Amino acid sequence: MKAVDRRQFCKLLGGGVVVLITTKPSDLFAQQRRGYPEDLNAYLRIDESGHITVFSGKVEMGQGVITSQAQMAAEELGVGIDSITMVLGDTDQCPWDAGTWGSLTTRVFGPALRAAAAEARTVLMKLAAQQLGVPNEQLILTNGVISVAGDPSRKVTYGQLAKGKQITRLVDDKAVLRSVKEFKVMGQSPKPVDGREKVTGAAKFAGDIRLPGMLYARILRPPVHGATAQSIDVSKAKAIGGVTVVEEKDLVAVLHADPEIAAKALAAIKAEWTQPEAAFDTESVGDYFVTKVTDSEVRFTRGDIGAALTRVKQSAGSEGEPRLFEATYRSPYKAHAPIEPHTAVAEMKDGKLTVWAGTQSPFGTRDRLMAEFGMDEKSVRVITPYIGGGFGGKSPSGQAIEAARLARITGKPVMVAWTRAEEFFYDTFDPAAVVKIASAVGPEGKITLWDYHVYAAGDRAAEMFYDVPDVSTRTYMRRGTAEARIHPFAVGSWRAPGAGTNVFARESQLDIMAAAAGIDPLAFRLQNTSEARVRNTLEAAAKAYGWKAAAGPSGQGRGIAIGYDSGTYAAIVAQVSVDRSTGAVKVDRIVCSQDMGIVVNPNGARMQMEGCVAMGLGYVFSEEIDFNGGEIRSMDFASYEIPRFSWMPPIETVLVSNDELAPQGGGEPAIVPLGAAIANAVFDATGVRLYRLPMTRERVLAAMKSEEKQKAG
Repeated sequence: MKAVDRRQFCKLLGGGVVVLITTKPSDLFAQQRRGYPEDLNAYLRIDESGHITVFSGKVEMGQGVITSQAQMAAEELGVGIDSITMVLGDTDQCPWDAGTWGSLTTRVFGPALRAAAAEARTVLMKLAAQQLGVPNEQLILTNGVISVAGDPSRKVTYGQLAKGKQITRLVDDKAVLRSVKEFKVMGQSPKPVDGREKVTGAAKFAGDIRLPGMLYARILRPPVHGATAQSIDVSKAKAIGGVTVVEEKDLVAVLHADPEIAAKALAAIKAEWTQPEAAFDTESVGDYFVTKVTDSEVRFTRGDIGAALTRVKQSAGSEGEPRLFEATYRSPYKAHAPIEPHTAVAEMKDGKLTVWAGTQSPFGTRDRLMAEFGMDEKSVRVITPYIGGGFGGKSPSGQAIEAARLARITGKPVMVAWTRAEEFFYDTFDPAAVVKIASAVGPEGKITLWDYHVYAAGDRAAEMFYDVPDVSTRTYMRRGTAEARIHPFAVGSWRAPGAGTNVFARESQLDIMAAAAGIDPLAFRLQNTSEARVRNTLEAAAKAYGWKAAAGPSGQGRGIAIGYDSGTYAAIVAQVSVDRSTGAVKVDRIVCSQDMGIVVNPNGARMQMEGCVAMGLGYVFSEEIDFNGGEIRSMDFASYEIPRFSWMPPIETVLVSNDELAPQGGGEPAIVPLGAAIANAVFDATGVRLYRLPMTRERVLAAMKSEEKQKAG
């Protein structure tokens, strides 16, 4: 893209103070793919009233970043949060962003946003010094008003500095971010910026967009993944008054101004399909992976794991030698199941395609639209309204492509809103996974080796932060490899992708060794790690819970686990009770501690921790896609059970103080150790170890009966 000259630059942004913070020629909205733009104008603009508009390529989907980003900008600008208006996820206005995922908003985009706001403050202070005729050092900034120390009557506002001007300034002073001690807005918990809109129903989601002449589309879908259409008869659909039928290559759709009539027309289409044979299903998937996939990649190694395994196996049974423990853990395919299904509205007008889409990646969606239709950036705009839950599942944006194709064909605005069945069928599931671990513990309770093999989950959160001399982490079917294509349907990121599986396996294995060594599980972890943040986070959760040391199974029904994700350590203590007659597990209490560095918004952080627990109960107890090859059998909330309000236990949250560390991620870490903490609590209550998620009551009951049978026989 060509650089924009100064006249075009000012025309695009309008009046007010516009600041450049780079000494090289600026490329306005350059959409740099490898980082965030250095141009301050790409982040914020101060208008003649003193109001500040912050532009961010991130999106708001319930995680609260619309508020935390406003706080960061307000803090560095020295204004109140009510002086900030956020513009999110608009590809024509906002700086390029890869997507809202991975808990990256605060820890990666946050520093860039804060730096931009700090640079703006530097420029405004310079302008004020010139206008007031005093050095910078004699100025005081209070809520957007700059005054002279000792003479408050001599003052100028941000708005007055901006009024009637189109100013472009280069910054030659290094802006300094405010320290924690100086914080007035960060570290506080203001009311959510979008709170009133959402509680009054005024907030707009993609499904709320209404355009003149808009048509609602329903699309013919195959019965299973990989099916091929042999015949399609649309004659009866065409006979319904007002229905438009589209048949273009792989797209067969019916459209009408009334969505119910569109649904009726879809039901009138007759189609015959051929279906592929299934290679594996819900029960056989784990064994299929382990037997069919052999290629692997060593992701981490320390010491000599081969020699360590040989030594332990040769000394097996000898007194005073390490004991070897081998176990296999499994997790299923999981759906994102957002309350808002994938929805998009597309309009082709005056040669420009505009798409309103519920997507976690507005720029990625724009790029896919450009590629699909051979259009350039100026001709495609993606606007992201509020999103009703994403969890990693709203990045591909297939609904946006479908809506755009139909809008171009019909010449009218088109909405594509997936049904619940389509949402499940076309979801990019969290992949089923298998973890095989061989570990050993010495007579003093020290872990001596750790051999970790993970299929399909990747190695996120598989870090070995325990002090183990011989370690190997090997991945199979890691995303992006040829082996990962074995899945019969699409897979993708699911809140902290793979991390819950990895920590479930690792922290369960830790408990197995602790119990065998006759050591309290908290004490076992502490004596096996020297990492200060791990110790502090574990101790904070244990203290808040009132942990009573005892080797497991102690009958107390409490378990502990810790995970690391997105720069944050999260530890959970779970308290459970188990009905031995039915296998039903009730979570009675959760204590979650989190070390996430500087906390931008404490209430927001706590809400994310609580939300992680709420969502995590699903993967722990019920969420599992039932399938046979490409056939998805879980197509609604009757066949795919998500957590209920009645499942929710009291949740206590602890934010571990660590102001020496920059803000880290908070949207995913607390979901990561939940499965392990609850599995460990079930073991502590019953003496039964669960190796497979979800821990349905049937599986818990079967495990208890198996344990009783072994003891009896």
